[in-house]
Amino acid sequence: MTSQPCARAIAPELQQHPGYARVFKQGHLTFGFIAPLESYPNSPGPTLQDHAQMAQHVDEAGFSAIWLRDVPFYDPNFGDVGQILDPLVYAGYLAAVTKHIAIGTAGIVLPLRDPLIVAKQAASVDQLLGGRFILGLATGDRPIEYPAFGLDFDNRAERFRDALDIILATTQSHWAKHTSRFYGQLNGEIDLVPKPVGTRLPTLIVGHAGQTQEWIGEHSDGLLSYTSNPALIPQVIERWRAVCGNDVHKPYGYGTLFDLDRDPNHPVQAGRVLRAGRNSLIEHWKRQQDQGVGHVALHFKPQRRPAAEVIDELAEYLLPHFPSITLPVVSQPIQAAP
Repeated sequence: MTSQPCARAIAPELQQHPGYARVFKQGHLTFGFIAPLESYPNSPGPTLQDHAQMAQHVDEAGFSAIWLRDVPFYDPNFGDVGQILDPLVYAGYLAAVTKHIAIGTAGIVLPLRDPLIVAKQAASVDQLLGGRFILGLATGDRPIEYPAFGLDFDNRAERFRDALDIILATTQSHWAKHTSRFYGQLNGEIDLVPKPVGTRLPTLIVGHAGQTQEWIGEHSDGLLSYTSNPALIPQVIERWRAVCGNDVHKPYGYGTLFDLDRDPNHPVQAGRVLRAGRNSLIEHWKRQQDQGVGHVALHFKPQRRPAAEVIDELAEYLLPHFPSITLPVVSQPIQAAP
């Protein structure tokens, strides 16, 4: 089943955003990676050996994005600590070792963080990246972390909405006036610095963050989700387009655990882990591009082959069918105040 083409366009201010436009373009499917750029099927965490060189490698190869996860603690029952390093700190580091690839978060566990600090960090990282940053936000899927922060897991969805309002108010306007239910109050006498490179930070919802699709469609610039059943994607996209309204196109993408088989014709095995050979995947993803998928983020944790080998194979055989979109990175003085 193929979704009907969507006539709506991406918001004008995002069409020229160096990070967002590299990942999302109407009618195009792009590919990125969920950090770490390393295979670690038998360990809760990576070694991070040569991680800077790997980031440079996927940047130079022409992939669209590196996505950083927010995992503050090791929970043995969860069994995965992501890239270990704090995502916003690591994004600042990656700004110094990459040139073109978008760097995004997938996603910052917003109810566990002070939204003003997140706004400051995100805008700072965006400046260092020359506009290549995408702010992905989530509520997290590990309830055990909330008591460690002295926070209530049950009201995380309400605090998420409140926190996002603060981030948008302080990064999109000067001298913001805003009253928060869970956080503080801004009276227009102070101004958050720096601001992002563009008129605003692109903001994605990762998962569903405890929100309705209607709310996500109204308050975000796209949805980065997870699916283990590709057959459901046309229905998911049809529903997503319906709630986004008629004004702009807001893209849908997904992340998946990934294992590239050495046999290029190995059939697609969908489920918790997407396993297939490259030829089968090319046809699989061409169908999904026709269905309206805008981005796929591949996670190497279950990968049985060395990550560098897989990246090289994907760059040689996959990217010619699904090229990234390149815009100039913005270089400008960081303004302290208007």
